[in-house]
Amino acid sequence: MLPTREEAEKLLTEAEVCNPGPWGNHSRVAAHCAEKIALRCRDLDPDKAYILGLLHDIGRKFGVRHLGHVSDGYSYMMSLGYDEVARVCLTHSFHNQTLDDYIGKFDTTEEELKLIQKELAIISMDEYDRLIQLCDSLAGAESVLNMEERMEDVRKRYGSYPQEKWDQNLNLKKYFEEKIKQDIYLATEKETFRL
Repeated sequence: MLPTREEAEKLLTEAEVCNPGPWGNHSRVAAHCAEKIALRCRDLDPDKAYILGLLHDIGRKFGVRHLGHVSDGYSYMMSLGYDEVARVCLTHSFHNQTLDDYIGKFDTTEEELKLIQKELAIISMDEYDRLIQLCDSLAGAESVLNMEERMEDVRKRYGSYPQEKWDQNLNLKKYFEEKIKQDIYLATEKETFRL
């Protein structure tokens, strides 16, 4: 189940009051990218893509956490009955469905860690999971970024960026470019879109 577009925007606005920061606009840029790409895919709903992009980091509502934002977002969306959003809160950080290439601190409780591992193990990744992973790696806080620049920024902030994850992001970009038969940066209006 999904919230409406308006409900999703309200959830994000309320969350930013609890924990202000650039993550809110990053989520808006990810939503923009997801919608623009989905518009060019017959098998994707642009509204659903927008909502998932908008709420993929909603766990940040509960404070500055690294891995904890994944479990916070998953649990929060499940509590509201938005299982499709909860899923993306979980999958957007794990290309290979394990914690192996997670970038950031492991700041979860043992229960939260077990929840993440358990749910990741039973998910079969779909096009929306892949789309939000891609858009997360394109979205800055004000505009669409060059993917390599975004990943380099993450590397600088966190001290590392696993090569396998780097390569998977580039593969996602190539996959969706082949699917939409257009350059991702053109599709997402990289040169003109600004918040």
